[in-house]
Parts: sequence; structure tokens; C-alpha cells
Amino acid sequence: MMNVTLRQLRAFVAVAKSASFTEAASQLHITQSALSGLIKELENTLGVQVVYRSTRKVQLSEVGGEFLPLAIRVLQDLDEAFHAIRDLKTLKSGLVRVAAPQLMACTLMPEIIAAFNKQYPAVQIRLSDCAVEAVQSKVHSGEVDFAIGPEREASHEITAHSLFEIPFVAVFPPDHPLGTQSSVTWTDISRYPLIALQGEYTQRLSADLQAASGTLTLTPDVEVTFMTTALSMVAAGLGVTICLPYATSLLDLYNLQTRSLLAPQLSRKFYLLTKKERPLSPAAQGVADFIREYVGRQKWSSMHF
Repeated sequence: MMNVTLRQLRAFVAVAKSASFTEAASQLHITQSALSGLIKELENTLGVQVVYRSTRKVQLSEVGGEFLPLAIRVLQDLDEAFHAIRDLKTLKSGLVRVAAPQLMACTLMPEIIAAFNKQYPAVQIRLSDCAVEAVQSKVHSGEVDFAIGPEREASHEITAHSLFEIPFVAVFPPDHPLGTQSSVTWTDISRYPLIALQGEYTQRLSADLQAASGTLTLTPDVEVTFMTTALSMVAAGLGVTICLPYATSLLDLYNLQTRSLLAPQLSRKFYLLTKKERPLSPAAQGVADFIREYVGRQKWSSMHF
């Protein structure tokens, strides 16, 4: 295979366009002897003469004339590729696919995307909302660049980068008796109908509660699939629920009150999930860094690096 270098191609194109070794050398900021050496190396590699030299003018050989548009196109394509890489590195372009659990996808993530787009409007974030249990599979399949999710037993092909930790809060209607208290305990909320999520969310929460208290357990009166359903039922006065306060926009929309949930205080860690041995693109890394910085500024966030 021929070992033609970019320097040789650039030297040839400069000489061909200017028809002058002196002018071409000046454009490339090299000496005429260095320029002549590059042209000679190119000719030796190609096995043909591409430039005819004389004391008065420079002309392309027949092969040189045929080769010129090809060399120009190669350099243009490479320049465009380099510009594209530079734009990706500086977040001037790119597509980033992110998966997040349904509640986070309809509350925190739109806020983050809107804030990111103000600074980097040319980078598109494509959000995939899904059940918590589906978050890892989207990373594993390559459907998304990365995901955000709570602590779960990770696949051996997934790397979990600690993102933030957030405490649970009690959620209830504005006219609820719990509203007279500055904080609420788990024993307090057990006196009212509890609306909780089905599956692993409540199972883990109940196990954490029992481990931390030694005696308390979580006994929901109603179990639903989505937290948005639970919040809607709470707003209708059907009971209380337990939520994570990153869903502030939704809590405000339903006009619900929250209180710190104590004795014991339980929290949930969230992670940025990536596929092992698959480094993030510059655009995806930029989005991940922005998310980390954004949540670090929230009053509910306790950062873990």
C-alpha cells in the first residue's frame, strides 16, 4: 500500500494551485527545500512525476493534473472530519441518547435538558423514559449512550458512576393533618392510607426501613405502577405516599405538601450507568458532566464522586 502523507498532499495541492514553489512554501510556512523534498517524496511513493519544474514556471504533469482533484477531495474530506470532531469536543454538535426512569423523565430531566440547550443548542439530547427495571437493559443493548437510575444489582457489563443521593419525603394534600408538623416520621404516616409503588421500589424501601429501625415495616394500602398515579391519588385525598424530592415540578403541579421523613431517615442513591469498555463520545461526556453539575446545585442533592 502507498504511504502518502497529509504533508505531501498539502504540499502538492499548494504548488498546483499557486504554480509557484516560492508562494506555496510561504503559504505552508516551510522552506522551499522542504517543500521540494515533500514533492519528491510524493513522486517516489506514487512512482510517477506529478510536477514539472523549470526556472520560470511550475506545471503539472498529465498524471499530476488527474491526481489534483482527487488530492483536493481527500484533504477537504479530512478537514471536514477534523472540524466535526472539533465541534463534538466543544459541544457544538452531536446527538446524545439518555434513559431515565419515568418519574425522573417527566420532572428532573426536562429541566436539565432545557438548561443544557440554552448553553449548547446544537447538541440534541434524546430522552428515553422507561420503567426503572428497564434502565440497565437500554444501556446494555446500546440503545442509549448512558442512563440514570437508582441503585440496583448491576450487570457485569455495566459501570455505575455515583451521581447523587437523595432522602425520601412524605407527600400529602395541602389540608392534611401532617401539614401541621415540621417533619414526619414513618410511624406518623402509618396512621394514614399509604399509596406505594408495586415491585422492587417498595420491596427495597421496606427492607431498608426494617434494617434501619429494627421493627418498622412498610404496609401499603394501595399499590400502583407509576408514581404519577400515586401523586394523583394523593391529590384526590385518597391517602399519602413516599416520594423523592427531585420531582418538585410535579409536586407543585398537584399542589402537594412534603415533609422530611425521619426516624429513620432513608435515602436512595442514583447512578450514571454506562457500558463497560465503551467510552462516552465527547458530546455524551459533556451531557453527563452537565447533569452532575446541575444536580449538585440542587438543595436536595448530596453529591457522591
